[in-house]
Amino acid sequence: MANIQEIARLAGVSTATVSRVINRHPYVSDITRERVLKIIEQLDYVPNSNAKSLKKGMTRIIGVIAVSYSTLLMSLIRSFHTIAQKYGFNIMLFMTNGDCDKELEALEMLRSKQLDALLCLLRTNEWDVIESYTKYGPIVTWQRLTSDTIPSVFMDQYQGYMLGLEYLYAKGYRKILNVYSSKGLNTLERIRAYEDFIQKYGLKDKGFPQFHNKMTIHDGEEVARWWIKQTDKPEAISCSTDEVAAGILTELRRAGFSVPDDVGIMGFDNTDIAHLLDLTTIHYPVDKQAENAFNIIKGMLEQAVPKLHSLEFNVVERRST
Repeated sequence: MANIQEIARLAGVSTATVSRVINRHPYVSDITRERVLKIIEQLDYVPNSNAKSLKKGMTRIIGVIAVSYSTLLMSLIRSFHTIAQKYGFNIMLFMTNGDCDKELEALEMLRSKQLDALLCLLRTNEWDVIESYTKYGPIVTWQRLTSDTIPSVFMDQYQGYMLGLEYLYAKGYRKILNVYSSKGLNTLERIRAYEDFIQKYGLKDKGFPQFHNKMTIHDGEEVARWWIKQTDKPEAISCSTDEVAAGILTELRRAGFSVPDDVGIMGFDNTDIAHLLDLTTIHYPVDKQAENAFNIIKGMLEQAVPKLHSLEFNVVERRST
């Protein structure tokens, strides 16, 4: 395989001159440049991008770690990729499916300088393991975390969920069923919001079950079938995701019920499916979170103070409430 030393020998120039030609630097005569380029073409020489990156100290590649696919995560990744490309970076996606070793592969690539930084959307390893790699490059997370070494762009789920509950109360709903996702910190904050909400308004706990680990359309259909069987039915259902809300809405309409006449339904995230089905939902600005994550990474790489978006949840009222 051809190398820069062989090209220099055949062209009768120094390796520094060959390097200037390859990198399109000035101060090389047209005759010399043409001779070097002709030999490069004859030898079918391709510069080693890894070597160039090591020399410059950057790969301009950012790793993105996630556990699984979801509509919300894909929206966030798309927004992160868009702004990264705007500034000349590419992303490498690591989908771990809960495998600690796959996550460690990404962390090891950061350590070996094959990545400039990491965005950890959903972790698998313990935080102390991940934090030990921050000495090799910036690591930013989407998850709720207070750390001196890993910045987080999380939003307070207590505020977002309380905003939705207050909206339902203002619409006249009192008997509210809560459908939660996984039992993580975000869900705990949503549960705390509901407990504070019923205490604030002196509402009685109706004894409805707490649905957990419900995130998909099929999960929503299951919740709808439960609702149909009840004699004392909830007046409104507050969902963990728009997909769950969509499943409930669709299954109830199949069974001949009317939304919102028979029950109000509220989603969370404001994804495209909420717009399509006219679902009331909480707008979760993951596009701005993604931009903040990139700007933090860029600022850490450049040792500059990043400009960040102010983030807030908003109610998007549609016809399901």
